[in-house]
Amino acid sequence: MDDVLRREVSTFTGAVPLGTLPPMGQVPDTMTALVVRQDRFGSPTSAFVVEEDVPVPRIGPGEVLIAVMAAGVNYNNVWAARGYPVDVIALRQRAGEPEDFHIGGSDASGIVYAVGEGVDDIAVGSEVIIHPGYWDADDPWIAAGKDPMIAPSARIWGYDTNYGSFAQFARVQAHQVLPKADHLSWAEAAAPTLVGTTAYRMLHGWAGNEIAQDDVVLVWGGSGGLGTQAIQLARLAGARPVAVVSDDERGAYAVERGAIGFINRSDYDHWGIPPRVDDAEGQAVWLKSARAFGKRIWEIVGERRDPAIVFEHPGAATVPTSVMVCEPGGMVVICAGTAGFDAMVDLRYHWTRQKRFQGSHGTNDQQAIAYNELVRAGRIDPCLGRTVAFGELPRVHEQMGRGEDVFGNSVALVGAQDPATT
Repeated sequence: MDDVLRREVSTFTGAVPLGTLPPMGQVPDTMTALVVRQDRFGSPTSAFVVEEDVPVPRIGPGEVLIAVMAAGVNYNNVWAARGYPVDVIALRQRAGEPEDFHIGGSDASGIVYAVGEGVDDIAVGSEVIIHPGYWDADDPWIAAGKDPMIAPSARIWGYDTNYGSFAQFARVQAHQVLPKADHLSWAEAAAPTLVGTTAYRMLHGWAGNEIAQDDVVLVWGGSGGLGTQAIQLARLAGARPVAVVSDDERGAYAVERGAIGFINRSDYDHWGIPPRVDDAEGQAVWLKSARAFGKRIWEIVGERRDPAIVFEHPGAATVPTSVMVCEPGGMVVICAGTAGFDAMVDLRYHWTRQKRFQGSHGTNDQQAIAYNELVRAGRIDPCLGRTVAFGELPRVHEQMGRGEDVFGNSVALVGAQDPATT
C-alpha cells in the first residue's frame, strides 16, 4: 500500500450522502451521525436524533478512521440514551473531552479510510470489524503485563468512548481492528462482535472455571444476541448448554443454535429478591419454585447435574436462582444487569458450597482475536436477527430496552445499502 495513501488523508468541506463513500483517501469534514445530547436523555426514541452536520473525528497516533458500513445494536446504548446509570457525556467532559454529545455503537464492520502515526500493519482500504475493548497503552497496569480489560483506563468503545459506529465514520484504536470474515455480508459481520467477544471472555477468561468438555452451562437469554453466541461457544468446547427463555418460540430458536434444551422462565414465579430468611412461609414458597427450576435442568441434561457455569446478564431478577443452582465450586459469571442492578445472594448457597460469583466485562485483544478466528472459519453463526435502516436505530433501541428485541442480533446499515431496509 502506497505510504502517502496510508498516512496522508485529504479532507474536503461538506459531507457525502448516507450510503455512499468518498474516494479512498478523502474524508469529508462533516458526517451524518445518530447523536445523543444531555437535554434529550430518556427514551431512546427521543434521545437519539440523526444529525447531518457532525464533525468527522480526527485521529491521532495509534488510531484508525473507519468508514462504517454496518453497525450492531447492544444494550449499552439503551443506557447511554437514558443517561442512566451513567451520564457518559458528563463523565468524558470531566476527563477533559470537549464534545457535548455522544455517538454510540460498539459493533462495526467497515473500511479503513485513514491510519495514524505508528500504525504500520493496517492498510487503507482493508475490510475490517472492530472489537470493543479500548484502553490506554501506557497504563501502568498494562505495562506490568496484566489484563488490559481490568486496567483503570479500560473502556467499552462506543459507550464509554465517543465516535462509535452510529455514524458514517468512527474513530478506533489500532489494536481493535480485526479482519472481516470474507464469507459474511457487512450486516452479518457487524452483528456479533461485542456479544461474541464478551461471551468468549465469560466462558474462557477465568482461570479455574474455564468452560470444559461435558460441562453443563445455563445460559440466560438464550435466544438473544449474547445468549446465541454463548450457546455456540459452549458447544464448540464440548459442553452442554441449557437455554433460559421467555417463551417456547424463543426456546426453539435457542435449540436451533445448539442448546440441548430450554427452560421457559414464564413457567416459574420466584424471580427477584427472595423473602428474608426469617420469613419461613415466604422462603418455602420461593424455594419450591426455585427447586423446580433446578430439577428442570436435570431433566434436560438427563442426569442429576448442576451447571458448572451459569451465564448471567439479567441480574436482579435471576442472580438468586443462578447462585442456588450452580454446582459446588462452579461459577456464576455476569456481564450486565439488564433486569436491575440490585442483585441479592443468599450466602448459604454461596460460601459453604464455595461457588464463584465473577464479574466479566468486555474483551482483551487475545480473546477478541480468538473469537474472530472462529467467525472467520465459519464455526460461529453471527445470528443476524434483522437488518434495519439507519434511521430505525432509535426504535430498535427502544424495543431492546423494553425486552422486545428480536431473536439474535440487530444491525443497522450505514455505508452499505439494502433496498429491504430503505
